Amino acid sequence: MGLLDILLGRTKPAAPDLDQLFGLPSAAVTLEAAAGFRPTGSGAVCFATVEGAAFTQTHREVQALLDADAEREGRPVELSVDDYGYSWLVSRRSPDGLPDLVNDLHAVNSAMEVNGFGPQLLCSLAGFEDTGSAQGRRLALVYLYKRGTFYPFAPLSGAAERRDGALELRVRAALADDLRMEQDLSRWFPLWGAPGL
Repeated sequence: MGLLDILLGRTKPAAPDLDQLFGLPSAAVTLEAAAGFRPTGSGAVCFATVEGAAFTQTHREVQALLDADAEREGRPVELSVDDYGYSWLVSRRSPDGLPDLVNDLHAVNSAMEVNGFGPQLLCSLAGFEDTGSAQGRRLALVYLYKRGTFYPFAPLSGAAERRDGALELRVRAALADDLRMEQDLSRWFPLWGAPGL
């Protein structure tokens, strides 16, 4: 960052740190103790779709890599496109297989980054559910690729596009020592209908 950047108040964006994803298993222990949420075994990586042979080849390689590992559990990786045109690569593991799910998310992000498609990566998420609630509350811990931070997303069950802000703030406070949490609440984007949640 140069002197002109300092004078104009520009800041250098944080570099992505994919190793932050490996903090999810320990954060899951804290999350269960603090709020009663357990991993669902589902997770996804969201990226902007790009046309072209290089991107198609990278996508095929990533999917083949994950499918080869996931086939042992009978859960192939799925690709879906949301209403906004973003692609989601969804991995499903057993609920106690969060470390394997984290490896899947890391592998997808790393492969995209190594092949020059890092700018297309948007976020990754791991799904959780409240096992002690009859309402079946859901929660996602979302990793923002470009910020290298996490935030909780808790859609209200049965409510059209409403979220439980109080729960999200409780989860942020509970996980402050486990994960690098996003402090700017305006970056806590809702992920309505996200696969893997």
